[in-house]
Amino acid sequence: MGKIAFVFSGQGAQFPGMGQALYESVPAARQVFDLAEAARPGTLEQCFAGSEETLQQTGNTQPCMFAVELAAAAAVSEAGIRADMAAGFSLGELAALTYANALSFADGFRLVSLRGGLMQRAAEEFPTAMAAVMKLPDAEVERLCAQFAHMYPVNYNCPGQITVSGAADEMPEFTAAVKAAGGRAVPLKVAGAFHSPYMQSASDAFSQALAQQEFRAPEIPLYANFTGAPYGADVRGTLAQQMCHPVLWETTVRGMIAAGADIFVELGPGRTLCNLIGKTDKTVRCFAISGPDDIAALAAEVQK
Repeated sequence: MGKIAFVFSGQGAQFPGMGQALYESVPAARQVFDLAEAARPGTLEQCFAGSEETLQQTGNTQPCMFAVELAAAAAVSEAGIRADMAAGFSLGELAALTYANALSFADGFRLVSLRGGLMQRAAEEFPTAMAAVMKLPDAEVERLCAQFAHMYPVNYNCPGQITVSGAADEMPEFTAAVKAAGGRAVPLKVAGAFHSPYMQSASDAFSQALAQQEFRAPEIPLYANFTGAPYGADVRGTLAQQMCHPVLWETTVRGMIAAGADIFVELGPGRTLCNLIGKTDKTVRCFAISGPDDIAALAAEVQK
C-alpha cells in the first residue's frame, strides 16, 4: 500500500448541520467540538443549526470549518488511521498545521478565528466577487484576467479549473469574455475576493499576529498553498504569504502523489477536494469524511 494524505477543506464547502453526526457518535470528535465551543461560544449552534446565510459569513465560516475538520481528523485518528503527509485548502491549511502539531488546537483555533474576522472586514471594504473558470487552459485564464484592471487568478484547483477573484463590477464582463473564449465561469458563494490584493489589509494584520506566534516544525510533510511544496524551516513566513497569493492546489496534489500518496482523505464537510483530486489524477482514491459511516468505509479500505 502507498501513503495516506490528509487534506483539509476550504471555504465554500460548509453546510448547515455539518459535523453533528460526528459529535453525536464519536467521543474524540465531541472533545474537539467542546474545545471549540469553550473558546468561542456559539460555534456548535452555528455548525449544527446555523442557516446558510450565517455560515457564509467569513467570520463564522472559518472557525466552524476548522472545528469540523479537526473533529473529523480526531475521529479518523481514533479509528487508527494516520496521515503520512497533509495539506489544507486556504483556511484548511491552519487545520493541517494543527493536525501536524505545528500549532496547538487552542492556537490554531484562535488564529483561524482571527483570520476569518480580518478577511470578512477586508471583504466589506470593496464590492468583490469570485468565480470558478472551467474548460480553459491556465494561460488563457491568466490572459483574460490581464485584460481587466482588477481580476486575478487565485486558486489553481485542477486541470481546466481556476478560481478568479476580482471587482464585482468587472465580473459580468469578465464572465462574458470567458464564455467568448470557450470557457464557463460559475459564481461562488463566498463573501470576498480571497487570495487577491483585495486581502492585503487582512494579510498585513494577520502577519502581525503570526509574528507573535510560536510554531513547531510539522511532524509530517505538510504542503503549503503558497509554494505547492512541503513547508521548510520558516513556517511563519510561508503562512504569512498565503492570504494574498494564489492557492497552488493542483501543484500540491501532484507533489503529494509523487511523494507516494495513493489514498487521499478529505476532512471536513462535502467532497470539493475529492472532486478536484479526481480531476487531477484518476488513479488515486479519495474518501470524504463527514460522518461515522465514512470512517468505517475508509478503515475497511485501508485494512485491505
